[in-house]
Amino acid sequence: MTFAVVALAGACLAIGASEDPLRPTGLQCNGLTDPLGVDDPAPRLSWTLESGRRGDRQTAYRIVAASTVRGLAATDGLLWDTGRVESAESLHIPYGGRRLEPGQRVHWRVQVWDAAEVASEWSPAASFEMGRMGDWQATWIEAPWPEPASDEDFYADQPAPHFRSEFTIAKPVRRARAYVSGLGYYELRLNGAPAGDHVLDPGWTEYAHRVFYATLDITDMVRPGRNCVGAIVGNGFWNPLPLRMWGGINLRQHLTVGPPRLICQLEIEYADGSSERVVSDDSWRVARGPIRRNSVYLGEAYDARLEMPGWDLPGYDDGAWDGAVRCAQALGALQAQPLSPIRVTDVFEPIGVTEPVEGVRIYDFGQNMAGRASLTIEAPAGAQVRLRYGELLHPDGSLNPLTSVCGQIKSPGMGGPGAPDLAVQEDSYVARGEGVETWTPRFTFHGFRYVEVTGAPASVSLRAQRLHSDLQPVGRFECSDPLLNGIEGLCRQALLSNLHSVQSDCPHREKFGYGGDIVASSEYAMMLLDMQAFYSKCVRDFGDAQRANGGFTETAPYVGIADGGFGEGSGPIGWGTAHPLLIWQLRQYYGETALMAEQYERAARWLAMLVEQSDGLIISHGIGDHESLVPKPTALTSTAFLALNADLVARMAGLLGRTEDEARYSELAKRAQEALNDRFLDPTTGRYDAGTQTCQSMVLSLGLVPPSSRGDVLDRLVEDLMAEGEPRLTTGIFGTKYLLESLTANGRADLAYRLAKRREFPSWGYMLDNGATTLWEVWSYNDNVFSHNHPMFGSIAQWLYQGLAGIRPHDTAVGFDHVVIAPYIPDDLQWLRAEYRSVRGPIRCEWERAGGRLSLLVSLPPNATGVLVLPGDVVDQIPVEAGIEWVDHTDGATRVALGSGSYVFGIGDPRE
Repeated sequence: MTFAVVALAGACLAIGASEDPLRPTGLQCNGLTDPLGVDDPAPRLSWTLESGRRGDRQTAYRIVAASTVRGLAATDGLLWDTGRVESAESLHIPYGGRRLEPGQRVHWRVQVWDAAEVASEWSPAASFEMGRMGDWQATWIEAPWPEPASDEDFYADQPAPHFRSEFTIAKPVRRARAYVSGLGYYELRLNGAPAGDHVLDPGWTEYAHRVFYATLDITDMVRPGRNCVGAIVGNGFWNPLPLRMWGGINLRQHLTVGPPRLICQLEIEYADGSSERVVSDDSWRVARGPIRRNSVYLGEAYDARLEMPGWDLPGYDDGAWDGAVRCAQALGALQAQPLSPIRVTDVFEPIGVTEPVEGVRIYDFGQNMAGRASLTIEAPAGAQVRLRYGELLHPDGSLNPLTSVCGQIKSPGMGGPGAPDLAVQEDSYVARGEGVETWTPRFTFHGFRYVEVTGAPASVSLRAQRLHSDLQPVGRFECSDPLLNGIEGLCRQALLSNLHSVQSDCPHREKFGYGGDIVASSEYAMMLLDMQAFYSKCVRDFGDAQRANGGFTETAPYVGIADGGFGEGSGPIGWGTAHPLLIWQLRQYYGETALMAEQYERAARWLAMLVEQSDGLIISHGIGDHESLVPKPTALTSTAFLALNADLVARMAGLLGRTEDEARYSELAKRAQEALNDRFLDPTTGRYDAGTQTCQSMVLSLGLVPPSSRGDVLDRLVEDLMAEGEPRLTTGIFGTKYLLESLTANGRADLAYRLAKRREFPSWGYMLDNGATTLWEVWSYNDNVFSHNHPMFGSIAQWLYQGLAGIRPHDTAVGFDHVVIAPYIPDDLQWLRAEYRSVRGPIRCEWERAGGRLSLLVSLPPNATGVLVLPGDVVDQIPVEAGIEWVDHTDGATRVALGSGSYVFGIGDPRE
């Protein structure tokens, strides 16, 4: 198709002529804004750039750092002054100033020079604060209580311990910090109030390798005279129940476990320059509290009659409490938590309340989510209220919890000794009988839309709190089609429901960090949210879980699941691929290279194991294309993943200057590709293996097809897709991603679009039309087994941003420094607006039809370049003006090389 493109001269002139100069903004340290608690002795500093001029770019920078904001203006006494550095780099500059001490706060700012050698104004000051950096005087403490003697005993009351200690403040305080961790989860309290807004802290790790701690600002919470510091500690994944998930997997046999424990160190700096330290040790007191039971799966039981009013205030009589004891069990190193904590990010009121059976109320919150209910009641002492959670209702309006049952435990004895016959998500509350009472569970989270309430009096209200790792949104998509907007919403809500320091498969039944789900969904996640710190942690989780034979595990942290793996607890290839793939994607999206150097040897060991376990570079086992609608081509997908892994490790080696490794692994990738084609490709037809959509699309998307066969391979893919007259996918989690990518990359974005618009089974529209508010685990509606909150089919959101709106990183991109904007403009769409806030700044693509014309806006941040791809040969009609570097026509499309800045074009409507 050929159509005219004429610049809207007035709009372009106005945008291009703006005199807003280049300026640095959005300063971050280690991917976070003004973080408290950084253990890296050389924190990495980044910024974005803004400018109202086209083609603007940074040519040099200067960073200064000081102990105070006022000190930044000094010419001497700085902690660090880079001087002018001739570099366009704005990402991950390692701090190189004076040695930083534990707890030291650093203020910094940056100045940049543009292409005309003009210096910018200084940026606003940012800051970071060092953590303990290994300087711990506090010790881990626990209660001196016996552990359960049998599996059955774990299901009896095991009250959450309450720890406390008092201290005195005798002088005015300049600054106070709490450095704290509690396993599995903790809530720190100071003088009767919670310290901070973190929940379900710390993030889940393999505790034998590393344990995270938080740094909390408690300056405004300490007061003159006596003070009390207290903590409640829950079980989390550190002290799980011995549930036999699926009748077999017992987390206690695979995780590092133990009784609840706490470490806490308060650092108090006085105005006169002196300091004081309060540390957890065996002088602290501990008692059993009103949280009688708590489990990340089965929920929390709370008896308000057992509350201890004033326990976290100074002057409380703790004479009957026990003395805490020091923990003997060794753990991994304490590390500052490197990612945003889990927080309450939204509160929902019920959209409806029904009573299907007398005394049983169903609260509908209108949205499937991960979180908890907050209960407010007025009831007599001893009244017990039960809350049960579920995603669905039965036809009679009663709660259907069966899609969210822990580990599919649904029959007597299946869950092991003492386990419930039906392992549902359930919280319970016993009233204290003193007027209006409000209670929210602390140490559990559930996946639900509906909450069933029994035993409640007439005076009761319920709200739902959404919980997830508090990551910043970076993607915005909307268009004239409500269906596509709804699909993006499904994907976004499913993702938010499954971010709780690990990216889980589902927020109820398992809650595990499955690698395959990440491989299928990581790019959609990165287009929606700032995943930089989160996915860096994820890479380290897989690295920590690496087995002795070099294999990566199916989940990280490792929980004992090893389907289709390579022995010694390793997982299948598609799931272990999460480690090297994320490393590469972190470079593409965020410019992250330090993690690559740190984890390279682990990725190389993994690749060596794959080669050793293969049969002539063919891997025949694994899980394959999970939840495919047709028989899975497991050998083909596993072998294609081997070729992908070899290519990824080769590219890493090249970037790290390991030239011998690069040559060896590049040759390996070539041989793996040849082995795949020799085994699975019929060159006479272009059919791979059984010729399924997954077979054809995966090899196309990964670039594994010989050039002479690409046309035939694409033809076979289209034939299968159109076998019923309209596009109908048959793919699982991997195949769906590769199907959308390969169609778009090979000139058939029209078919990808028709898949996105489809409402019949199987499709995302089918999910929406059947009441979904999050993505399902499978294509079909299921009311008994499969989750209704799974992000693994979310690659359609990646396609909406990268295929339909056309915003994607170039294959060579480092932190989105080179961008491809190739929108697909379908005839039946009236307008579209998409924005991606990259680490370099916002990237936009917007278009709208009006009066037989189409107005197109494209915007790139400074320090980025891009290629705009338009259909047809319109080279002669592209104006040569500021910011447009070149225009050419190849492969039926016009390509326009753009510098940074904003551009508006008027386009003859292609449907006219």
